[in-house]
Amino acid sequence: MRDAEKRQWVRDAVKKIEADYNRSSDTHLIKLNLDTCHGVELYFKDESTHPTGSLKHRLARSLFLYALCNGWICKDTPIVEASSGSTAISEAYFARLLGLRFIAVVPKTTAKGKIALIEFYGGECHLVEPKDIYGESQRLADELGGHYMDQFTYAERATDWRGNNNIAQSIFSQMALESYPDPQWVVASAGTGGTSATIGRYIRYESNCTTNTKLCIVDPEHSVFLDYFKSRDASLTGPRGSRIEGIGRPRVEPSFVPSVIDRMIRVPDAASIAAIHLLEELLGRKCGASTGTNLCGAFHLMSEMKSRNEQGSIVTLICDSGDRYLDTYYNESWRREQNLLIEPELKRLRQFLDCGSYSLEE
Repeated sequence: MRDAEKRQWVRDAVKKIEADYNRSSDTHLIKLNLDTCHGVELYFKDESTHPTGSLKHRLARSLFLYALCNGWICKDTPIVEASSGSTAISEAYFARLLGLRFIAVVPKTTAKGKIALIEFYGGECHLVEPKDIYGESQRLADELGGHYMDQFTYAERATDWRGNNNIAQSIFSQMALESYPDPQWVVASAGTGGTSATIGRYIRYESNCTTNTKLCIVDPEHSVFLDYFKSRDASLTGPRGSRIEGIGRPRVEPSFVPSVIDRMIRVPDAASIAAIHLLEELLGRKCGASTGTNLCGAFHLMSEMKSRNEQGSIVTLICDSGDRYLDTYYNESWRREQNLLIEPELKRLRQFLDCGSYSLEE
């Protein structure tokens, strides 16, 4: 293909992605009415309503645009990605939009529902041990003459954190008419670190309207992000991957930027899973476990604000739908196999609804 043809193909590809975005409305901001903490209001940014059903739809769009405009992707370039599922689902969607082959290198433990969705969008799944996803992705890309998207390196730089309808700009625009339009806290979890970097940078960039807002990142078990946040030791590694799909990492990822984060809290896996069962009662719908991790962090911060007689708002995220996890987080046999006893954690969460008190270790 001649250079002029390559540039035209890239222009056409960018236009297809922008047109797809133009067809999509923004995601909803849902207010969860809780009487337990008077004067502290909780909101969920519902990212499960994207065309591919998760927060990662924004990231995949940004990664494709970034790779296209850097000249890394052209016609017939195979796309390879290392992913625990949701990013691969969204990237498979965009690869199909552009007529490109897509291969997801996913851990063998990935939920069956996610694998089915990758394949639904025309992607191929290459299952490996969790520790092998990076090296195998690069090997496949090299072997096929393709492009390794590498979300864990490029997530924090592919998104325009200053605006362009990123998730942070959307949150603050939708909060504008609320009683407390500048949230005291935004609570999120980290997988690549791209979302936390975008929100943290935007808070600092738009300091005229978000002066008092702080960013809290919640981290599951078996993740090194919180330890890295405390020590700044980028060589930290863990022996296994996170059981909360999509968040937490056994190594420090290049896209995780601790300097834009104000606070981090550890959430036990059993608490994350208990929280989505409680949230189903409160919202009437199933959510993925990373949303439960977010909810636990939000309850912790709400409890603190109540104890100090503070008023304000907290915004967190619904990351994806729980329908993808019917064979895991919503399956009692799977939870028993993982030794995840959610009943004690569910009791503690219900107590928060009664008295407004809930705490986690940091």
